[in-house]
Amino acid sequence: MGKDTLLKSMELENGETLGYRESSSGEKTLVLVHGNMTSSKHWDVLIEALPEDIKIYAVDLRGFGISTYNNPINSLKDFSEDLKLFVDKLNLKKFFLAGWSTGGGVTMQFTADYPEYVEKLILVESVGIKGYPILQTDETGNFIAGKPYLSKEALGKDLVSIKPILDAYNSRNKAFYRGLWDAVIYTENKPSEEKYDEYLEDMLTQVNTLDVYWALMTFNISNEHNGVVEGSGDVDKIQVPTLVFQGERDLVIPPPTADEITNGIGENALLVKLPSGHSPLIDCLDILTNNIIDFIK
Repeated sequence: MGKDTLLKSMELENGETLGYRESSSGEKTLVLVHGNMTSSKHWDVLIEALPEDIKIYAVDLRGFGISTYNNPINSLKDFSEDLKLFVDKLNLKKFFLAGWSTGGGVTMQFTADYPEYVEKLILVESVGIKGYPILQTDETGNFIAGKPYLSKEALGKDLVSIKPILDAYNSRNKAFYRGLWDAVIYTENKPSEEKYDEYLEDMLTQVNTLDVYWALMTFNISNEHNGVVEGSGDVDKIQVPTLVFQGERDLVIPPPTADEITNGIGENALLVKLPSGHSPLIDCLDILTNNIIDFIK
């Protein structure tokens, strides 16, 4: 029998309504933050795999899943501030916090700003501490090394990385999304056909694609310039034990990114390399789950 997981919603003080999934009960609480092109739905296999004595909340970020998007975000910090309102309304303190991909950036920012809330931090194929600069392309469609886009307007006109995704969303083109995920995310294994279709439907709930990509480009908690913005140095504020997962064959987040995260956080960070691509949730769920359980308990 499957685990009882409830899909709920919560109105925040800033006028947004966030969807979230709630499961299990126990003294230890784990908050899950999804990545780009997903929602809390994509955590379902991990939620099911974790033991019942870990209380789980998986949030839909603003503009994803069933959450509203009344006010556009300008940075990953906007997401982390929503997360602060969310956990405060649930009266959560000293919880375990996990972020996948873009969600890793959100959780790092939250932990830097509100360290008293986080017991331990878990980063799954996370965006780096210098964000995710997207390079400009030349007339042949090739990337120009060392030349990222410097404005959201210019980024929105990108014909290689961004515009095809925006067009596919506008036309509700699930086949495009499936081809993209097959090419760069589900490169090792794929979900069942039924689950894959559920995930594809979920991807089409996102309404903030361009804003999120620009937020990823301007996310920089390092102590250096990332080619787009100067670093905030907030990585130095992350003092909690941190588990960094990195797929050895990840085509979205290059493996050296995890080394940079681990070195940036320092002695409190532990890097675990996985035999996976960008989705260890599908590629090696047992290994991912067991490591998370050991880290929490």
